[in-house]
Amino acid sequence: RRRRRHREPRAAPGRYQLLWPAGARGRGVDPPQNDLFDSLRLELRRGCLILAVLAQLRVEHYGYALRKALAARGLAIEESTLYPLLRRLETQGLLTSQWREEEKRNKRFYRLSPAGEEILQQLLAEWRGINASLDAILKEES
Repeated sequence: RRRRRHREPRAAPGRYQLLWPAGARGRGVDPPQNDLFDSLRLELRRGCLILAVLAQLRVEHYGYALRKALAARGLAIEESTLYPLLRRLETQGLLTSQWREEEKRNKRFYRLSPAGEEILQQLLAEWRGINASLDAILKEES
């Protein structure tokens, strides 16, 4: 009996903001469409999304507003990715949330918890160190 391997879905068109400049599609600069690239891209994106969500939630947002704020900064995220991520980060104690009525609708507002702020600072220091190392490596090769 063969086991089915779990495969991440292929990225939808327009979800290349992290690695491909806006407007590059359709000008002969289409991203590669192979499974290896997709898998590695998703792996890279996951860590970046966590950092971006934590950083953005230093200011309170509800889900849709958070999604729009991230997209406005070039980091589009699907609802099917964002909401499970928010629930997981809250379960881990990194976020707090509360339901409130706004514009005659109940909305769940998220904000970084004190523990989340501490983890964010640690992750940012790690991110900066990794970026500095990658910059040095890439400069050596050019």
